[in-house]
Amino acid sequence: NMGLLDYPVLMAADIILYKSVVVPVGEDQLPHLELTREIVRKFNSYFGETFPEPKEYLGKVAKILGLDGVNKMSKSLDNCIYLDEDKETIWKKLSTAVTDTNRKRKTDPGNPELCNIYTMHLAFSKQKDIDYCAQECKRAGIGCLDCKKILLENLYIELKPIQEKQKELRSKPDYIYGVLNDGYKRAKKVARKTMEEVYEKLGIGRFHQ
Repeated sequence: NMGLLDYPVLMAADIILYKSVVVPVGEDQLPHLELTREIVRKFNSYFGETFPEPKEYLGKVAKILGLDGVNKMSKSLDNCIYLDEDKETIWKKLSTAVTDTNRKRKTDPGNPELCNIYTMHLAFSKQKDIDYCAQECKRAGIGCLDCKKILLENLYIELKPIQEKQKELRSKPDYIYGVLNDGYKRAKKVARKTMEEVYEKLGIGRFHQ
């Protein structure tokens, strides 16, 4: 549909408008970012150096699949963990999450590289826990549930301060609206300056609101 086709262009517009230099993206967004760079190169070649070519910033784990182990995490697919979920709810989801499908029994050696839970460990767990789970999985020293429990503890260490901050901010609606309004004004100022520059280079007159 049109929305699917237009999305990369809309994403490019948001990046270019603010002359972004580095863009944090997931692995699946890299083609969209390359389209952005192509647009930048074409505009610069026609109208002179105007926009920087944005570079991608990939985290240490560029891609984490959903709990089904097949698709990316998605609300519509109900295969995701929400940042505001409590520990018990997260465990209910993790306990049934897909692991290495070739490991049928606890006594079977596993392959961490084929397990999405291990990928989550790489993103959230302490290095000693990552090493331990990888080693014990390969020699069938622990089962998948044991591995998931270790992940849960590490994951919640990351989520708890986020949840505490969320709770604090929910009690300050005026502060939140103030920050949003300030951000809107600052973004509008930058966007206006960019559009004035673009209109001037296109030779179509001054930009008006």
